[in-house]
Amino acid sequence: MDWNHLHAFLQTAERGSLSAAARHMGVTQSTLSRQVAALEQQLGVTLFERVGRSVVVTQAGSGLLEYARTMGAAAQDLALAATGTSKTMDGVVSVTATDAMAAFLLPRAIQRISEVAPGVVIEVIATDAISDLRRREADIAIRHVRPQEPELIGRLLRHATAHFYASSDWIAKNGHPRTAHDALKHRFIGTDRNGRYLTFLQDYGLQLTESHFSVLAENTAVSWQMVLQGLGIGVTMDEIAARTPSVVRVLDDVAPILFPIWLVTHRELHTAQRIRVVFDLLAQEFGAPNV
Repeated sequence: MDWNHLHAFLQTAERGSLSAAARHMGVTQSTLSRQVAALEQQLGVTLFERVGRSVVVTQAGSGLLEYARTMGAAAQDLALAATGTSKTMDGVVSVTATDAMAAFLLPRAIQRISEVAPGVVIEVIATDAISDLRRREADIAIRHVRPQEPELIGRLLRHATAHFYASSDWIAKNGHPRTAHDALKHRFIGTDRNGRYLTFLQDYGLQLTESHFSVLAENTAVSWQMVLQGLGIGVTMDEIAARTPSVVRVLDDVAPILFPIWLVTHRELHTAQRIRVVFDLLAQEFGAPNV
C-alpha cells in the first residue's frame, strides 16, 4: 500500500474537502484526487461521497479511518524521533506566535537568532489560534496559556502587562479618559462578534455594551493599526506600545492586564540542536521585557 495514497485519504477525511487537504499537503487538488482514487481502486471500496464542495466519509471509509489514523500517528512519531536526533544547525525552524507578537516583538529575536545561528531559517506562523505542535504545525510556540499535552514541554518566561491605549490624535479630539466611568463615553476597538471580548472587558470592570465598539478586528496586529488610525481605544502589550510614540496610555486608573508568556515545544523536537538553540534564544529574548 502506497503511504501517499493513505495519507491523502486521511487528510481529506480530517479536513472535510479535497481542496483543504491539498492546501495542507502542498499538492494540487487533481494530484490528491488521483491518490484517493488509486486507494479506492486498490481496496475496492468507495471512501468518500461528495456533498456540494465538501466530501463525507462513507461507511466503508469510516471503518478504515481509525487504522489510517493509527498509521498517521506512527508516521508523526517517526518524524519527531528523526528530527530529535538531528545535530545539524542548518534548516528551518517554525515559530508560531500571536499576530501582534509576531509583527512587533519577534523580529528582534529573529535578528539575534540569525547572528548566533546563520544557517537557521525561521518560519513565522502568525496566528492567535493555538497551533498543534503534536502535528508539526510548528516547532516552537509562544503561548499565553500553559500547555496541557503531556508530550509538550513548556517554560514560563514571565508575566507581561497590557493597558488601554489611544492615538495622540484621538486624545486631541476626545480628551484623556482616566477612569472606568470615563470609558463609557468613548468608542473601543473590538475583536469578535460573539461577545467574548466584550465579556472580558465587562468582567474587568468596564461596563461597556456592543454600542461602544466602532470596529471589530480579530487579528491583533490589525486592531492595533486601527488604534493608531484614531478609530478608538484598544488594548496592547506595554512593550508594543513603548515602540509606538504616537499612542498614549488611557484609563490610567484601571489596573493592568496580566498574562503569562509560555515557550513551548515537543519533547522530541527539543533534542534537535537547531530547535534547542532557537528555543533557548527565544527564552532569552522574551524572558525580559522586550522594549
